[in-house]
Amino acid sequence: QLQLVESGGGLVKAGGSLRLSCAASERIFGDYTMAWFRQAPGKDREFVARIPWSSGVGYYADFAEGRFTISRLFANHTTFLQMNSLKPDDTAVYYCAASDRWWRDYSRLAAYDYWGQGTQVTVSS
Repeated sequence: QLQLVESGGGLVKAGGSLRLSCAASERIFGDYTMAWFRQAPGKDREFVARIPWSSGVGYYADFAEGRFTISRLFANHTTFLQMNSLKPDDTAVYYCAASDRWWRDYSRLAAYDYWGQGTQVTVSS
């Protein structure tokens, strides 16, 4: 079964940047969609960005547009989330997810069968 391992979280000051990585345990095929979600304390898990493995085109939540960039690297089955201009409101546990099914709305949690354990991102003011 596919396993996902996130890394790259940490503590950063407002305005700073972080790059998250999501390493897959096996080859990612073209019909997969990879995504990042996040969950802040006391809040629901929310969609951040997604990328169809085959096309490599990123799709973003409104709050991420223009600040975050999702990308993937075929060679080592890794998905990245580059986060710039970070704000205290970006503080959350960030999760990587993978879907190998067609789904009408890939911003929904239900679209994803595989999840990583999460990596903490803390942005100080």
